Amino acid sequence: MNFKNTLSIGLMLFALFFGAGNMIFPPLLGQAAGTNLWPAIIGFLITGVGLPLLGVTAAALNGGDFEKISARVHPMFGIIFTLVLYLSIGPVFAIPRTGTVAFEISVIPFLNKELASNNASLFLYTIVFFGVTYWLSRNPSKLVDRIGKVLTPALLITIAVLVAKAIFSPMGSIPEPSEAYSASPFFKGFIEGYLTLDALAALVFAIVVFTAIKNFGITNPKTIAITTIKSGIIAVIALMLVYLSLAYLGATSASVVGEVENGGQILAISANHYYGIFGTIMLGLAITLACLTTSIGLVTSCAEYFNKLWPKISYQKFVLITSVFSMLVANVGLTQLINISLPVLMMIYPIAITLIILSFLDRYFGSARSVYIGGVLGTGIVSILDGFVFAGFAGENVKQILSSTLPLYSNGVGWVVPALIGVVIGYVFSLRQKQNDELARKAS
Repeated sequence: MNFKNTLSIGLMLFALFFGAGNMIFPPLLGQAAGTNLWPAIIGFLITGVGLPLLGVTAAALNGGDFEKISARVHPMFGIIFTLVLYLSIGPVFAIPRTGTVAFEISVIPFLNKELASNNASLFLYTIVFFGVTYWLSRNPSKLVDRIGKVLTPALLITIAVLVAKAIFSPMGSIPEPSEAYSASPFFKGFIEGYLTLDALAALVFAIVVFTAIKNFGITNPKTIAITTIKSGIIAVIALMLVYLSLAYLGATSASVVGEVENGGQILAISANHYYGIFGTIMLGLAITLACLTTSIGLVTSCAEYFNKLWPKISYQKFVLITSVFSMLVANVGLTQLINISLPVLMMIYPIAITLIILSFLDRYFGSARSVYIGGVLGTGIVSILDGFVFAGFAGENVKQILSSTLPLYSNGVGWVVPALIGVVIGYVFSLRQKQNDELARKAS
């Protein structure tokens, strides 16, 4: 693999990661953090960029197959959890959301109130959006050419045009930080980056990167793994640069934009401020490209995984099934999708992070299954309860108990300490099991 081809794969991976949500988070963080921008954005980058790189690396070291990691808990758990992961980050939640976000930000601003509120508008748009997704996803061997060499440069150029004036001609001075970012801006940014959910996407996209590398004629597993990691580094460097520029745009926007509810409003007003109607069109193009590339990557990843589980159904048929199903789900609407998806993602995301970290530490505890079981149990009990609380299925007393008994729960990472306790218990159990096995061997 020469550098040019690795760069193309890295840019493809960046585009797969970079959805509309990734454009909206940094500007809002920048505006809210104000003069505490740098510690906040550093915390954001650690989890918003560092975790996805860890995810890609973990998957690369395991043949691009996250099921191999999760199966260390139990083979059946490996199948079920990986399937739930692909469904959640795929046709049930994440893929439909790409279509609805693109419609909300790229199309609605150009429609009158009657058309914007008409369900037929969203339906027609999603037919086109997922039709293009289906067409570009049918042949995964062409993804590098279509995304890495065409769509990604177009996306980067559009973003660069949007933020260039903000960097060289700021809208105003950086304000004082909001209350949320005044006390501990680093940890607040850290949690915000954790909530981008790109670590889950990394586990899903690894299979696309593996396929792209193999299409260059590379068959050596070690070379494929190394190239995947290099591509991941390129992708996260691009992510980091975009995050920094968008956060700076948000930090300098307060005097013109004012206080807003989300980063999409910051981008929309900033684009119009600098470029007028042309800026609104550019923003719509950037959002559409970001959503489309993410949709293509997720459809491709899911179709390849489902084809591996059920090889009698062709990859192309799974692409069609996934695209059509995602189009139908997208018409539920963005708000409803977010309300339904967030509790589920809150349940599975911490478990995935725990498995990723344990996969890097695997050699230090001899791949002991009890360590994986302990870590996943400790994490899963808290994350599942947290998901129920967020969904409103658990009473307020459950939330109060969790808040009062679990360290870091108020920061959104209450699962960390139970996970560590589970890992320690599992490790002690594995040592005792080894001692018993050794005594039995000597006795025989």
